[in-house]
Amino acid sequence: MQDFKQSEFNIGTLGHVDHGKTTLTKAITGVWTDRHSESLKRSMTIKLGYADAIIKKCQGCEQGPGCYTVGEICEDSSKKPEPFRRVSMLDSPGHETLMATAIAGSNIIDAVMFVISATEPCPMPQTKEHLMLISTLNIPKIIVVQTKIDIVGKERAKQHYDQITKFLRGSIAEKAPIVPVMANKNINVDAVLEQIAKIDLPKHDITSDPMMYIARSFDVNRPGSPIKDLVGGVFGGSIVKGKFKVGEEIEIRPGINVNRDKTKKESYEPVITTLESLSSGADSLKEAVAGGLIAVGTTMDPTFTKTDGLVGNLAGHVGKLPETASSLTLKYHLLSRDDIPKQAFRENEPIILGIGTATTVGYIKLAKKSTIEVELKRPVCADPKAKISILRNFAQRWRLSGFCTIA
Repeated sequence: MQDFKQSEFNIGTLGHVDHGKTTLTKAITGVWTDRHSESLKRSMTIKLGYADAIIKKCQGCEQGPGCYTVGEICEDSSKKPEPFRRVSMLDSPGHETLMATAIAGSNIIDAVMFVISATEPCPMPQTKEHLMLISTLNIPKIIVVQTKIDIVGKERAKQHYDQITKFLRGSIAEKAPIVPVMANKNINVDAVLEQIAKIDLPKHDITSDPMMYIARSFDVNRPGSPIKDLVGGVFGGSIVKGKFKVGEEIEIRPGINVNRDKTKKESYEPVITTLESLSSGADSLKEAVAGGLIAVGTTMDPTFTKTDGLVGNLAGHVGKLPETASSLTLKYHLLSRDDIPKQAFRENEPIILGIGTATTVGYIKLAKKSTIEVELKRPVCADPKAKISILRNFAQRWRLSGFCTIA
């Protein structure tokens, strides 16, 4: 019998800035994921937010067998609902300057809640760009959520719904369900939960050597703590294949910059540490498998993990991860966009690459018809099968311009 201690898959929010992604995440998980001080000050998501939720199925309520909740009691029947599925949610930023962060989150999700606010015309700029991202990464499991319908009224909400339908026509999201909600009032959120419950679970490889994308990292020690009470660094992310067990030795690549001289080129070395703890939300685990978000406690120096110092790294068994690379040969495909010119790569052109949860600047050293050779400012440990997003600078803005794979 399933114990629901680890979530089965990751679902992320994407959409234009201030369209209600974080409010929707809170309605489902009960957690306001904007914990970062700058996010709270500016009232916008800056870093990836994360939280788990257990979706429960109501038994014998007035809405029938298709009624879902995250509460302890079914509102219609007053009966205790049965746990059905545990999911991890990643809340991505919507501002155009944070596109690289949104890409990092998108690389570890299995499904998308594509959030579109009824208070603005559809599509807005990042609505268009995030749909391109969904298509680029080929994420077919999509739920479109029309938010803030209570602000505009019934007729305008209907007109906006038609705008969404027209916008999605011919895209990867054309057949996706569109669910209108009032997330701040918890109205119709159960319909979103029902759509999440209908998603076919992804098939994860749990027999191969493990590989985990690191999306956040922390020093959880409080300032002034006694030395005897200090604990090792903590990181979080998603295991994309294999499994980890408490007590085993793991390696993190590319690791940490060992060259403290800022005038010289950075030099990275892998970190080898012992896996002290595994947790999913508030639940401790002895073993964690692919799927869902996991927090990992280690014996490493917490200064390595503070302020997201390990974001973009891969974790796995010692000697089983891909080699660290300072340059890559990439086979690319450019997107057709009507808002930016489609032009060939130039020698020494700077680009931003989204590789898993890593974001790194690269410089074009050689450009051919279908491949480019890129020198990386910061090395990466890249899954050879990963699809890599390309951002190029047009009119002082970094725009999603294409995708590539390692040649």
